[in-house]
Amino acid sequence: MDFGRLSDLRYVNFRLPPDHPETAGVLARALPAQPAPPRVYVGCPIWTNKAWLGSYFPAGIKDADYLHHYARQFNSIELNTTHYRIPDATTVRKWRDAVPAAFRFCPKFPQIISHDRALYNADDLTTSFCRAIEGLGQNLGHAFLQLPPTFGPEHLPRLERYLLDFPDYVPLAVELRHPGWFSDHELLAAVSAMLEALGKTLVVSDVAGRRDVLHMRLTSPVAFIRLNGHGLVASDFQRADDWANRLASWLEAGLHTVYVFIHQKDIMHSPVWAQHFLGRLHALTGMGVQPPRIIPQPVQGSLF
Repeated sequence: MDFGRLSDLRYVNFRLPPDHPETAGVLARALPAQPAPPRVYVGCPIWTNKAWLGSYFPAGIKDADYLHHYARQFNSIELNTTHYRIPDATTVRKWRDAVPAAFRFCPKFPQIISHDRALYNADDLTTSFCRAIEGLGQNLGHAFLQLPPTFGPEHLPRLERYLLDFPDYVPLAVELRHPGWFSDHELLAAVSAMLEALGKTLVVSDVAGRRDVLHMRLTSPVAFIRLNGHGLVASDFQRADDWANRLASWLEAGLHTVYVFIHQKDIMHSPVWAQHFLGRLHALTGMGVQPPRIIPQPVQGSLF
């Protein structure tokens, strides 16, 4: 995730802002309707992480086996491959068959819908995409509609119409990036209220160069967090602790589901960050999400 990435972090205040005033109400209304124990999902944007061979993956596995082994290290994925094409039924079935029942895919919307057409005249494509990912069955998490920085507040009526017509069988998270959504507090209140009324989740992004998108406004009992790390510097671990603390308080207040997606330039850093974060969250909540771990590798025998 290059959005908001900075090379110089010396002047960045990484402290999490206070909750938006409306967040407490969203969680309070969700608490009585809590259908099951809350769930926490943590993942990366891709599973073809060749750098993990011999550590988090067995050495020498075939490309077709990467997802199987990824899903034994993380319990979710921000599925970026769907941003470039709508998958066919055979592909979706292979994905579903490769993962455990508790694993969740969060497919990113095809760019032809979100970026090229900017939600305009995209109903047929949206239907095709939703029908395709519906094939993930119980492994479907929240689909992820990432709108480009060019999609500004002037397109609010288009966004509202699109969401009103969106198929209700696909859970949806929406990421806004244009600065105009966040600089006008009344506008943010309006679009957040619309998403809340429609049961859609507003994505929270934690990136160095765009602290405005760290709005801390929940619009549903689902938190969808995207975090851009910087190579396991001290601020990465402090942010892990801060997020664990904040999510622990949200879970206690009524949050149903958490998605945390880790973006690090060096993919070897993502499992380490996840281990730290999940350890802290477990200490605070007792939730036992299995962290990624280096696996034993077979040792070549010797005749001597």
